[in-house]
Amino acid sequence: MIRIVAIGLLLTFSTAVVGQEIELDRGAPLAQVYLEAVMSQSLLPMNDLGVEFGYVLYKAKITAESESATLELDNVRDYAVVYIDGKLQGTLADNRKKIQLDNLSGTHELQLYVENIGRITYGPEILDNSKGIFGEVLLDGEDVENWTMIPLNIRNYTLTDLIFTNRAKGQTPGFYKGIFNVDAVENRYLDISGWGMGEVWINNTYVGSYWEQEKQQSILIQSDVLILGKNEIVVFELKNSQQETMSLSESPVFR
Repeated sequence: MIRIVAIGLLLTFSTAVVGQEIELDRGAPLAQVYLEAVMSQSLLPMNDLGVEFGYVLYKAKITAESESATLELDNVRDYAVVYIDGKLQGTLADNRKKIQLDNLSGTHELQLYVENIGRITYGPEILDNSKGIFGEVLLDGEDVENWTMIPLNIRNYTLTDLIFTNRAKGQTPGFYKGIFNVDAVENRYLDISGWGMGEVWINNTYVGSYWEQEKQQSILIQSDVLILGKNEIVVFELKNSQQETMSLSESPVFR
């Protein structure tokens, strides 16, 4: 804290949180927020899984005879992160439905974490408003079948029920927690540069979502969310789980 006294006027500038790095050194596996799994030979859209918005994990066994193969989806709404055996492969969207998979020979588990951003409530597409993954998923032209579909209770889960341990290395989607201190309760921005897609809570209050493709790479933290002294942050990250820190800023951050 810097204090300047001039002609009887006391000016106080808070510097402790500007650019402060927050280490997220605790982790909680995503399995803690799994809802009841649905198994089906063919894919079911989120509508049929009772999911209006949010996330669903679609997974199936795949077998490849060669080291590389093309994965192609008929429909993905709105965004999918592709993993093979828990290792990140890339992302898919409604305007980008193919991805090349490498080091694939043999049998593996395909995991597609899909986010439904919201529903269209106007215009011609209101009649075709399915979300999630539906239609066919093809691996080198062969239909992938026998799916397990697990809705993820991200937004409505009681954060205090999550069990965190020392963070393990890896790229699997999950929850991450850290502690940071502030010496003045003022509006701040959380810089999420380098992270992929997820949600953020401060002191058990939801403060917003983020996506690496958005121009703004920060989330406003209102002063009434912060506590003088120690504060807790929880982050759900879908894609770039190798990231270990976020930071605070006085102003918005743009890419």
